[in-house]
Amino acid sequence: MRLGRKAWPAIAALAAPLAACAPVGPDYLRPAAIVATQYKEIKGWKLASPRDDLAKGEWWRPFGDPTLDRLEAQVAVSNQTIKADEANYRTALALIAEARAGLMPTINFDPSFTREKVGTQLSDQLDAEVSGSWTLDVWGKTRRAVEQESAAAEASAADLANATLAEQSALALAYVQLRQSDSLADLLDNTVKQYKHTVEITQNQYNAGTAAKSDVITAQALELAAEAQQVNVGVARAQSEHAIAVLTGRPPTDLTIAHGKLALDIPRVPIRVPSELLERRPDIAAAERTMQEQNAAIGVAFAGYYPSLTLNGAFGYVGDPFVKAIAGANPVWSYGLSVAQTLFNGGLTDAQVEAARQTYEASVATYRQTVLTAFQQVEDQLAAIPLDSRELAIQTEAVKAAQQAVQIALNEYSAGTQNFTTVVTAEATALSDEESALSTRAARLTATMNLIVALGGGWSTAELPLTSPY
Repeated sequence: MRLGRKAWPAIAALAAPLAACAPVGPDYLRPAAIVATQYKEIKGWKLASPRDDLAKGEWWRPFGDPTLDRLEAQVAVSNQTIKADEANYRTALALIAEARAGLMPTINFDPSFTREKVGTQLSDQLDAEVSGSWTLDVWGKTRRAVEQESAAAEASAADLANATLAEQSALALAYVQLRQSDSLADLLDNTVKQYKHTVEITQNQYNAGTAAKSDVITAQALELAAEAQQVNVGVARAQSEHAIAVLTGRPPTDLTIAHGKLALDIPRVPIRVPSELLERRPDIAAAERTMQEQNAAIGVAFAGYYPSLTLNGAFGYVGDPFVKAIAGANPVWSYGLSVAQTLFNGGLTDAQVEAARQTYEASVATYRQTVLTAFQQVEDQLAAIPLDSRELAIQTEAVKAAQQAVQIALNEYSAGTQNFTTVVTAEATALSDEESALSTRAARLTATMNLIVALGGGWSTAELPLTSPY
């Protein structure tokens, strides 16, 4: 017993420096990404100053729409896709704790009591031992596993942020489509009223004998076509409303959005230098954390080349617990050190290390492709917004000219100096121009939202709940 008490501190003193050895495998260094010095489509844009930044997590507020604000606030709370990602993140945190437990010893207590009768003799036997084992992390396999799970948890947190941003973006785009349908419905309401007026004019001209019956029928056909288009717009609006309901975590029957208009103006979006995009996109952050996760997996596999060292020990009591004369005089204890080394496994360890290395290389390529895709998305919207604005300005003038042409054609037709074909052509052109202008206005608004989302929506890697690997 005296020898045991002296031996344990010595073993612990020996184990401590062994367990503190640097982990095997490569330490993580973030590979360089392909980053341009400036955006190609930056002409006409102003780089952001610190005060220009978007509200953290509320990138939609600059659009100044209270209904959109209210709906977006419900996404992070009730969206079921985000709920699933939240659960995945909590699972990742639990896996960190699971991996970290491997750094600690395992202690067991499994007492047993036996009563036995042989002839007239009755005997009791108590076996009460506390046993433990501790696999020393000499080569850092467990520490690499903890590092791997920590990086996976951070990647999961970035995935959660990216999923949140994606669902918020989907709702915003569905909301634009809904408001586009509302504005198109208003346009068609006015168009139907105008076509009814045209029907009255042609009917009066026909009654006066100055117009053919075909003019009346043509005017009525135009009115009916516009009314049919009104019905189709109602279908598109209903579908957009249903999509918004699901994105806010409720059935379509529980959401009704009042009629409104598509926004006329777009907010100014501050642009930063391209290199900062690496810190502001959650999908890039997730890809980068995945690289560290796979890099740590190389160390876990590499530790397979080294032996494992395990300390084992036990202390307890064996005997009759009711015999006070010997109680405490029958202690048992043991301690030992075991070493396990794989001598041959058919190249399994080599294959595992190589597989881990190639998985890491794949994650590097995925990271770089994610960065390139992010730059493409930003450049696409930087090009789209100014071009949409120029197109809208031209279309606005075209709408004004087309409306004047309709009024002139109707006046001339009423005076008998113009045929009805000119009226029909002018009205069809005016409706087409107005629909095109509305579509471009919605496209410009969508491009602005897409640009904000492509820039990260005000998110940054500083918001990641970083986990300590050890």
